[in-house]
Amino acid sequence: MHRSRLVGILIDTPATQVGAEVDFWSAALGGSTYPAPGEEQFTLLTDAVPGLFTVVQAVDDAPRYHLDIETDDLEAEVARLTALGAEQVSRWKDAFHMRSPGGHLLCVVPVHSDPETFGGSARTWP
Repeated sequence: MHRSRLVGILIDTPATQVGAEVDFWSAALGGSTYPAPGEEQFTLLTDAVPGLFTVVQAVDDAPRYHLDIETDDLEAEVARLTALGAEQVSRWKDAFHMRSPGGHLLCVVPVHSDPETFGGSARTWP
C-alpha cells in the first residue's frame, strides 16, 4: 500500500515571461512570492491556494498548467496512474512527468509536505 495526494498547481510559463506572470498571479491570488532555494526555475506563491503549493515554473515551451501529485512510493503511484490510462513522458530528478488520457500534464513527486499535512490528507491505495 502507498499514499498520495494532490500537492500543487504549477503555472508553466516561457522563461522570458516569468516576471510578468509572477506579478500577475501574486496580485490575482494574493500572497507573497519567493524563489525556490536551489531551483531557480520555480517561484512559489505563498498562501495563494490554501492547502496547495502554487508555483510559477519557467519552461522552454508553451504556457500551460500542470498538477503535482506527491507520494510516499513513486514507483507504485506511477504504476497506479499508468493502469488508469496515463503514460510516462519523461523523468527529471525524482519527478515522473506523465500525461493523463486526455493529454494533460502531471508530475508524480516525492513527498514535499510536512509529515502531518501529508498524513492527514493523503489517500491510501492498495
